[in-house]
Amino acid sequence: MILRLLACATALALALPAAAEPVLFTRMNGYTLDGSGTLQRFDALLVDEDGRVVATGGEAALRERAGGARIESMAGRTVLPGLTDAHGHLMGLGFALRQADLVGTRSLDEALERVRAFADARPGDGWIVGNGWNQVIWQLGRFPTASELDAVVADRPVWLERVDGHAGWANSAALKLAGIDRHTPDPVGGRIERDADGDPGGVLVDAAMGLVSAKIPPADAAEARAALESALVTLASLGLTSVHDAGIDADDWHLFRQMADADRLSLRIYAMVRDTGEDFDQIAANGPLLASGNDHLTVRSVKMWADGALGSRGAAMIEPYSDDPHNHGLLFRTPAELRNAVDKAFAQGFQVNIHAIGDAGVRQVLDAYSIAYKAHPEARGLRNRVEHSQIAALADIPRYLPLQLIASMQPTHATSDMNMAEDRVGPQRILGGYAWRRFLDQGTRIAGGSDFPVELPNPFFGLHAAVTRQDHENHPDGGWYADQRMTREEALRAFTLDAAWAAHQEARQGTLEPGKWADFIVIDRDYFSIPAEDIWKIGVLQTWVGGKQVFLR
Repeated sequence: MILRLLACATALALALPAAAEPVLFTRMNGYTLDGSGTLQRFDALLVDEDGRVVATGGEAALRERAGGARIESMAGRTVLPGLTDAHGHLMGLGFALRQADLVGTRSLDEALERVRAFADARPGDGWIVGNGWNQVIWQLGRFPTASELDAVVADRPVWLERVDGHAGWANSAALKLAGIDRHTPDPVGGRIERDADGDPGGVLVDAAMGLVSAKIPPADAAEARAALESALVTLASLGLTSVHDAGIDADDWHLFRQMADADRLSLRIYAMVRDTGEDFDQIAANGPLLASGNDHLTVRSVKMWADGALGSRGAAMIEPYSDDPHNHGLLFRTPAELRNAVDKAFAQGFQVNIHAIGDAGVRQVLDAYSIAYKAHPEARGLRNRVEHSQIAALADIPRYLPLQLIASMQPTHATSDMNMAEDRVGPQRILGGYAWRRFLDQGTRIAGGSDFPVELPNPFFGLHAAVTRQDHENHPDGGWYADQRMTREEALRAFTLDAAWAAHQEARQGTLEPGKWADFIVIDRDYFSIPAEDIWKIGVLQTWVGGKQVFLR
């Protein structure tokens, strides 16, 4: 699926120079929120020579103000502010576009056949790397095994990450290269799945993944740049004008800065440094990086992890899993270790964004913030976030408000997980799962995203899931726990204004208001008038960033 998406985007993307002249865009069916979140309509948009919005409104009035501006007609098409994905992985997407793609496979046999075909097309003795498998969809009732991979590729190492990125599947050659055998202990925060005899079964969960992934030769600079460019092309074709990259290292930071300085970024990147180790020390040495490359790159936040993912039962739960009564999942750190990491980031003035999926993970994160604020009261103003906030104890949801936390959530996680989530946590705990309405009703902002390449990066899939709580076949009838869905305006706000707020950027982007960047998209149907079930079908015709057209279909 992702490879097919890239092929389409590559054929359609254009790299057009920015016009150093004012432009009046006319004949549009325009929508934007204002700074208070109220929906506004307009049929013309005036942009200055620097790529910022002068005004929106009626065409006749703006023609009087336009002077010698170039006129460009939108031919009655619908225009929205550029969309933001508040939680994605740019390099992960870029490399995934070049790996074995198991997304959407309906059975183990289908996945194995894709691996065989990928390997046959790339002869040699190098690694086969891929992503996107999901044993829940395959209805295996278990994880796949190394021996099953050996049946299609036995003479070279194979490493395939699960769709959520929290488990990996290795063949015997990869396990041997990593030195993993029955005597290898589980690392802290990870688990080696084992067979009945205690031998490694082939799947490694969370921290154990590094035992194999560390053996894969790293990409060189040219490969990394090509991967980033592939991701940028794809995202522009989907209407994304900004992405919050959830976890960069020093190599990514150097690449992003080079691209920003060369004016080669076709969207705005708000990057989170991956944890507070050596990479953070290097990146944060001179403090946060703000609005570099004509406001295309900002690095002022840190991404941390409290636990794993629900599908691999690595998300940390207060009580055992309903479908695995001896398993509580995995906390990656002790409470003291997490608090120390938060304290270090706050001391450097960095916003903190912590991955938490299980209710025990969420609770540990809330406790860490609560304690850290006592030492750093000013850090409340950093707009700190809980990434995913996926299964929260009902009693913990109200704690977000006094802690001034943002819930960074991915609507398609609900529709992807509804085939197994209640099995994992049972009918009571699920009431605090994917609980968008509970957060919104208490006044907590939701920053909308996808977690690509875990999910497909199309933001209209997220808007559709937020509004309907259904898959693309309109299942289940009425929506899955439909009382938690969003309105269309709320969903749009999550992917525009509130995503910008979550990045301290609401004064510069997120709406089409005077003085903000002219980041907008032209789409092929009216988001606000089409049946809700068709929102995911919306196609992007044009994408503009700072008054520069970066995609044209």
